[in-house]
Amino acid sequence: MTASVRVSREPAATDGVRSAGRESGGGSSSGDGGGPPSNGEIARQLDRVGDLLELEEANPFRVRAYRRAADELRALDRPAADLYARGGESRLREISGVGEGLAGAIAEIVETGRFGLLDRLESERSPEEVFRRLPGIGEKLAARLRDELGVTTLEELERAAHDGRLARVEGVGEKRVRGIRDALAGMLGRSSRRRARERVEAGGGDGAGGEAIRHRRPPVELLLDVDAEYRRKADAGELRRIAPRRFNPEGEAWLPVMEVERDGWEMRALFSNTRRAHELDRTRDWVVIYWDSDGEHGQATVVTGHSGELEGRRVVRGREPECREHYL
Repeated sequence: MTASVRVSREPAATDGVRSAGRESGGGSSSGDGGGPPSNGEIARQLDRVGDLLELEEANPFRVRAYRRAADELRALDRPAADLYARGGESRLREISGVGEGLAGAIAEIVETGRFGLLDRLESERSPEEVFRRLPGIGEKLAARLRDELGVTTLEELERAAHDGRLARVEGVGEKRVRGIRDALAGMLGRSSRRRARERVEAGGGDGAGGEAIRHRRPPVELLLDVDAEYRRKADAGELRRIAPRRFNPEGEAWLPVMEVERDGWEMRALFSNTRRAHELDRTRDWVVIYWDSDGEHGQATVVTGHSGELEGRRVVRGREPECREHYL
């Protein structure tokens, strides 16, 4: 059962972050010389990771986990750095929505002031790529926005759209400014509204037995059932189609997506759009299923077996022994 840390009112202990060990309470200073980062700063970095992962079409449940953790940190009534100083990562895991991986991320930010994953994601994606997600912004205009306004994030572009700077950029009229404002309002407001809704829906906590479901995986029977339903509905044209950004130069909306909830698992299924799937002409065979249950998330790939006892049967990669038991 996950305990809430919001009612705790122990004296501050941020100095301990500088001297204690990771599991006993932290490491070096926050990196900027001004003490440990605030909950708001930690949340900002986690939110930014969620945004960049979403741009990469990463596991949607992973994206949601970063955003939910950011939201919980903003609502926390004491510094996360205090919790880390007093109990290490195990204390951070008491925060609703924070598991082992996110506790490590928060600890890294508390200790160094930075998050290595965020640095890597930002180094791999240029501001132009981010801006081109907005309707009416092409490659040339995206470059001008960066060069003339000095903006590198959607939040900075939104400020420029409202303070008049965006309208002064060549090629941007009032109609385009209004369109960009509307698009940014939707993109930047969507995640906060979703996080608020998720927090209300999860208000009852984990409940009894919450710890027992950690690290669970959906049974292969369930994954194979979802795989079969997805392929049947995709072939019948019954699913919503999206236009993936990768390996889709024409921008065609060809990729069917199915979202279902089964036995407490939220699932999202779609054909694999990886380079390897395209090279082997398996985009209509390999099915990726993202799953989430009470904050624990992961993914599985279901393919057609090509050898041995599983030849011609649908197989969950990495779980072949369970598939054999299922079929035999």
